[in-house]
Order: sequence, then C-alpha cells, then structure tokens
Amino acid sequence: MTARGLIIGAPRSGSGKTSVTIGLLRALARRGIKVRGAKSGPDYIDPGFHAAATGRPGVNLDSWAMAPSLLNALAADASAEAEMVILESAMGLFDGIPAEIGRSGAAADLARLYGLPVLLVLDVSGQSQTAAAIAKGFATYDPDVRIAGVVLNRLGSDRHRKLAGDAIEALGLPVVGAILRDPTLSIPERHLGLVQAEEHADLFAHIEKLADMVERSLDLDAIIKLATPLAPTAGDQSFALPPPGQRIALAQDAAFTFLYPHLAAHWRAMGAELVPFSPLADQAPDATCDICWLPGGYPELHPGRLAAAGTFLSGTRRFAETKPVHGECGGFMVLGRSIEDGDGVTHDMLGLLGHATSFAKRKMNLGYRQATLSAPCPLGGTGSVVRGHEFHYAQTVVAGDDTPLGELADGQGKPLGSFGGRRGHVTGTFFHAIARG
Repeated sequence: MTARGLIIGAPRSGSGKTSVTIGLLRALARRGIKVRGAKSGPDYIDPGFHAAATGRPGVNLDSWAMAPSLLNALAADASAEAEMVILESAMGLFDGIPAEIGRSGAAADLARLYGLPVLLVLDVSGQSQTAAAIAKGFATYDPDVRIAGVVLNRLGSDRHRKLAGDAIEALGLPVVGAILRDPTLSIPERHLGLVQAEEHADLFAHIEKLADMVERSLDLDAIIKLATPLAPTAGDQSFALPPPGQRIALAQDAAFTFLYPHLAAHWRAMGAELVPFSPLADQAPDATCDICWLPGGYPELHPGRLAAAGTFLSGTRRFAETKPVHGECGGFMVLGRSIEDGDGVTHDMLGLLGHATSFAKRKMNLGYRQATLSAPCPLGGTGSVVRGHEFHYAQTVVAGDDTPLGELADGQGKPLGSFGGRRGHVTGTFFHAIARG
C-alpha cells in the first residue's frame, strides 16, 4: 500500500489548523479510509487528538531534532499501513530556526523533502481580498513548497466568503473550504497549549462535531485529490533513543503525560515493556522494573495531590535507592524538593534532587536544545549528544547542589551552560529528549 500525503499549514498558530486537521482526519476515517495523523515539530498534545480521531497512533516528524534517516523511518512507518497521512504543521508553515538546509524544524522542510502539497488554512477574520495577498505570498515564497489549495476559516458571511475566495481563486489557487465563524469549534487551551485529548470533556462528541464541520464546509473529494504519494527514501532507527531499561515503570496520568509516541513505539519494538502507574492515584513504580521514568506533564496543576500521595512518594524513594529514576520537565519538578503552585503555596515533593521550582514566578522557556552528556544516564552514555527541546513556564527558584547532567546548547549551538541534575541513581532535567544527535 502506498499512502498519499498532505500537509495542513497556516501563516501562524491560532489559524485553526488543529480543528481542520482533526475534523479532516475523522471525516476521512468515517469514509472508511485508512488515515494517520502526523505533527511537525516537538508537539506532545496534537498527536493524541490525531490518534483519537483515527484510531491509529500519531507521530512527530521533526526535521531539526531527528536525523534524516530516523525522519524517513518514522515517515515510512506512518505510511506503511495507511491510505492517507495528514501532516499538521506546527506554528506557521515556514517557522523554524536558522539551520542547514532541510533541518530547520519547519513543516516546509517536510513539504520539500517528500514533495507533499500544502493545504493552507487562512483565518480571514478582519479581512477579505487581502487574504489573496497572503495566499500569493505563500504560493511564491519558496518554489519547492507547493500550495495546492486554500481553506478560508472564521468567515462572517457568504459575502465575506465570496470576496476573499474570488480574490484567491483569481490567482489560480483553488479554495476547497469555507468555514463560518463558530466559537464552539475551538478546543480549550491552557499555558502549554491545548487541553490534552484525554482530558477533553466529551472528546469524541467534539471530534465528531469537527468532522461534521468538515463534511459541511470543505470539499472532501477535492482535498483527497490534492494528496500525492508519500514515499520516503530508506531510513533506520539508529538515531532513535534506545530503551533505558527492559521493564520501564512509566508515570502516566493527568500530571505525567508527555512521552513522544515515537519513543514509546521504538522502546516496545526493541523489546522493552512499559509498565504504567499513576502518582495521582497514589501508586508507586513497580519494584520489579529496571527503571522509573517520570515524563513531563502538568504537576504544577496537581501539587497538593502529589504531596499527599504517600505511597507514590515512599515507593519512588525506595525504588531510587537501588535503581535509576529519571524525570523530564514536569517529572524533574517532582523529583525536586518542592513545587510552588500558582497561588504561591509550596508543596513538598520527592526530594530526590536538591532543586525547587515555582509556577507562581512564571517565565516561558521555549526552544530547541542540544545536550551533551557528561556521564552515563538514561538518555545515553558519556559524551552522547541528544537533541530535544524545552517548553515550560515554571522556574527553578532553588538551584540545589546536584551534579549537572552535562552541557546544553540552543538549536543553533549557542552554549547555555550546564543542565539538569544527578544524585545517586536519580537524574532529571527540564529538557525533553527527542532523538540522538
């Protein structure tokens, strides 16, 4: 089976890409088409919505963090048993970082690499014919990125649709969708982006509503015809992060959710077993596991429950006496001495590392990161380079005196100093690992 692919792009975040993507995925699935969703860049949340809409796992395709061989392997896996792959752009279509050609992290890299057409979603609220100037800019900005069609979003009326649509079609760009303004189509958000799929009240009812919108407002047959074959060159998993253990105790609940689908899939493919447990339900890691992994998530929204989870706290401390415990971002916060919540109340945490964090004193940290490890840890061996990113608002208010994990640089190689902490069997960092560098 050769899958066909299409990229959903936009000028910026907030244009409606995710709602269009989810609705399109579900509408295609309702037609009996085997469809999978993919997301460019380091986004944990949207792949969960893609999976809920299609019944098939989502995947991240990140041209900066993933070596070309790994990127091709993941793209091939996504298309192996699908008829269509819908790839949702992060931010704006061309938004990435200055980097070597094809490694910027922008969805446009994937459009060039795989020759995939782009369906451009334009939020035309507050404009009409000017939308044509934006569409023309996208159509001519990069000759290797083809805009195949346009969806007009947040229209105020049929007249609004005609003014904007006619101007765009005069350029030779087909308008294949026109969506009237409807606030009920929006997905709730919080400080790190959309509320996660598993937390969304009446998730499947909302997904069906988005699919109804697509059936009503988009020319689904025309969109299917826009897609072109997705046929990546041969790739391999040599740059994938290896499983940190044979049996991995994985914290998994509303406070610990951010594990990339490609990491979990690769670990399982390598024979590792993921053994979930819920700190919020006061569960401890299975003592028979080889390692405990505390992923990122939203512990800053649940610090009181975590502080009161005696079985989780004592069981994890006991686990750490003899076996590795690793925390990323939110997991790193919980490994520390305490978390100050948004109201300024301090809650004791595991205390396995010496730092303390605050969500009351917020500052956004966002961007690609490249880590060089100074000693072996669950992310790799001494001298290993790992690519990933940071995205958090919490700040470290007490640094502690733990040994750093290594040195960190931004996506362009600018040194950012030492990062993370190590004490005994315990390691942690705000850095989210994506792949080997």
